[in-house]
Amino acid sequence: MKGVRLLNIKVRKILRGAVLSSFLMVSMVVGGCGAKMPSSATVLGEQEREDAWEEAKTTPFGKYPEKVVYSLGKMTEAANSHMPSGDTYENNAYTRFLLKQLNVQNEDTFEIDGNNDYKEKVAISIASKNLPDVMLVDNEQTLQQLVDQDLIEDLTDVYKSCTSDRIKRIYASYGDKILAKATFDGRLMALPETNIDNGPSLFWVRKDWMDQLGLPAPKTVEDVQKILTAFVKKDPGHNGKGKTVGLVTRPELTGDCGYSQEYQTDIIFASYGAYPQQWVRDKDGRVVYGSIQPQAKKALSTLRSMYQKGQLDRDFLVRNSNNLVDLIVSGRCGAFFGPWWAPNNPLMESLEKNTSARWVPYLIATDKEGNTSFAAQNPTGKYVVVRKGYEHPEIVMKITSVLFDKMTYGQSGTEELENYYKWNVDPTARPLSINVDYKNALDICYRDLVDVITGGKSPSKLDLLEGSYYCACKEYIQAVNRQSATPTDWAAYTSRITACRAISGDNVKEVPSLFYGQTKTMKSNWWKLQEMERAAYLSIVTGDKPLSYFDTFVKEWKKEGGDQITREVAKDHS
Repeated sequence: MKGVRLLNIKVRKILRGAVLSSFLMVSMVVGGCGAKMPSSATVLGEQEREDAWEEAKTTPFGKYPEKVVYSLGKMTEAANSHMPSGDTYENNAYTRFLLKQLNVQNEDTFEIDGNNDYKEKVAISIASKNLPDVMLVDNEQTLQQLVDQDLIEDLTDVYKSCTSDRIKRIYASYGDKILAKATFDGRLMALPETNIDNGPSLFWVRKDWMDQLGLPAPKTVEDVQKILTAFVKKDPGHNGKGKTVGLVTRPELTGDCGYSQEYQTDIIFASYGAYPQQWVRDKDGRVVYGSIQPQAKKALSTLRSMYQKGQLDRDFLVRNSNNLVDLIVSGRCGAFFGPWWAPNNPLMESLEKNTSARWVPYLIATDKEGNTSFAAQNPTGKYVVVRKGYEHPEIVMKITSVLFDKMTYGQSGTEELENYYKWNVDPTARPLSINVDYKNALDICYRDLVDVITGGKSPSKLDLLEGSYYCACKEYIQAVNRQSATPTDWAAYTSRITACRAISGDNVKEVPSLFYGQTKTMKSNWWKLQEMERAAYLSIVTGDKPLSYFDTFVKEWKKEGGDQITREVAKDHS
């Protein structure tokens, strides 16, 4: 259909040319007699305008002939967006670029931090059936609710016509899993975010503190424990007796999306072959829930011991994200587990406050052979939806195509976007707070940067994101020699080169996670089982319950619907 529409547009343009030629010939013949010919300018202008609208509504990059303003439910980032002074979520490098390329502009119905009240605002919008034109939802259950209530547009056709070929290849790199999660009865009802492979968590540690205490580079969890003990007892940060905090972690300890979050202890669990909150196969090939396996009990025993010794933050139960950042930035904490992008947030801020802080990532082995295993993460967790009845449902496909399709570094008109990448502006500055990139995008970018830095590839071959990182990395390399590197340049180089080098080896092993959805019994029982799990884990780690309580928890978990849910998940993977 797309090809037919474009052909029709071209045919109309040819016919208009013929009509205009005939008109000119007639006017030459009769013009001298004083006859007045009717003007065709208005007619032709209307036809051109109609064609422009048709092209805009049926192609990825066609520009609307008039500005299209859409209302947006905006998810923001509370911690630090790093947007330049004066820029807003409605007027920034992304929105200005989209206005120039597509003639579209967002007007935000609400702007709410995604870590706190966003879900509640979305729930209120759904309950009142008063949705903005475009909105982000951050879980499958909410998406299912919107579909069930017939509140959102079917995007199947506009995905086919208004999504660029490169964006389609990006989604294809995840297999058929990712689009299937947004498909209901064969119809695509949302545009999913893509979660690129983040690799395993790294142990981020104050190397300046390690050097001060003469500590060697850590390779195992046991080495991590020794470093934490030394930091707490010997106070290399000069915080005062008892004021240096051990390993900081979220109260959740682990996450259901693998290693894409900071401040978790998944590596400690993986060192015992345990993968909490993941559906995996055991050594006999059976589908099991990682949180209730015997290996998880061993990991809890280690965390319990670390808590008792002060190696684990004794106040982790009452910490939130802002507290954790404050501990790191202020220099009260010198170690945490986090992904490759930790230099961007919070470590860049740490260096801004203390230029002598030297944060270094280490890959911690989880087995005796020196391998590091990690559970695969959910390929998506967020979805862009369009209000039922909105005139331009294609707009989300066009915005995605413009912002994430191949753009060459140094291309005219992209300077502001290049600076946003260099300055580590949070991705939520984009109108649609999602990322769309290849599954192995991290490895692609790392290898491309190395190729350019070592002279094997021209910078002109890099895309926009890679080019901006190359520029920052080059500045960092040059600045190191003159001892003038900025925290921003350090963050770019450390995240994209140092950290990625650490997780790019053959010793990194991904353990497949089998299920991210919701079974029938999960709809009624899962929340209760999750609360049960959280309470049991925290009670064991903090010493409120004995380690043997783990066995009691497992029995209760199975009885309260866990066994039935396991059968339902296993049925999909038989």
